[in-house]
Amino acid sequence: MERAEKRELVSTMNEVFQETNVVVVAHYAGLTVAELTALRGKARVAGVSVKVAKNRLVKLALQGTDSAHIADLFTGPTIVAYSDDPVAAPKVVSDFAKTNDKLVILGGAMGKTNLDPNGVKALATLPSLDELRGKLVGLIQAPATKIATVVSAPAAQLARVFGAYAKKDEAA
Repeated sequence: MERAEKRELVSTMNEVFQETNVVVVAHYAGLTVAELTALRGKARVAGVSVKVAKNRLVKLALQGTDSAHIADLFTGPTIVAYSDDPVAAPKVVSDFAKTNDKLVILGGAMGKTNLDPNGVKALATLPSLDELRGKLVGLIQAPATKIATVVSAPAAQLARVFGAYAKKDEAA
């Protein structure tokens, strides 16, 4: 890698660390290329980015960001997973780590908050932003549906009574 490429990588990663909500760091020693590709595919679907970069360059990129406190996690072969959704990156990495024990979660950061491996796993158990939005819409719609049912019930009962009287008159 040339110096210009390194500078560009450091500035790009610096922007990433400043803008993203959550960063997860994990060791990937022993993973095959196919397994890493599978991880990246799952991450892409969930809106998560996964990077393998030199630790020295990532440590430079961390300087001056809220996530600077995780610099000591970058030893050995590490990957960085990040996303805007605070639950997506931990969920993808934790799910992959459950099925593949060669991926070891080291920790991460959520803004200025330091996350240990248990913190990352705890975040992974939370519902995603889309799931929360769906539940919220369901909660908002439920009272309106119940109100419509209650309001329309007396009118339906009246219609049945009138229908019964009409059938009675026809029969007589």
